[in-house]
Amino acid sequence: MTKLFAVGFPRTLDEMQLAQLFGPFGDIELITILRDKNTNESKAIAFIHMKTETGALEAIKALNGKAFGDRQMEVRLAEEKEPAPAKPIYKPAPKTNNPPQKKKRPRLQR
Repeated sequence: MTKLFAVGFPRTLDEMQLAQLFGPFGDIELITILRDKNTNESKAIAFIHMKTETGALEAIKALNGKAFGDRQMEVRLAEEKEPAPAKPIYKPAPKTNNPPQKKKRPRLQR
C-alpha cells in the first residue's frame, strides 16, 4: 500500500469525486479528506491510500500540477512519520490510611 498526499484541489470535491479522479490509475483502499472541526468544510488536503506503488506513481504523473480553475493540485508520496512517543500514564500515589499532615509555619519572633 502506498500513501499519497494531495493538496490544492477544489474544496467542493468529496471522497467519491476524489476516488473517481484517482481510480483510473489503480485500486484505492482509503481516502481521507482533512476537514475543519467547526464547519466540516474541506481544507483541500487529502490522503489517498493506493494498493500498488505503480498506480500511485502513475497518479502522481497524471495529476500533479493539474489546474482546477485558479488552483493547482499537488500530488506526491506522503512522508511517513515516526509514531509519537507514548505519553507516560499517570499513576496516582497509593492511598494510605493516614491523612496528610499539615506543615506548621514557623512563628516569627518578636
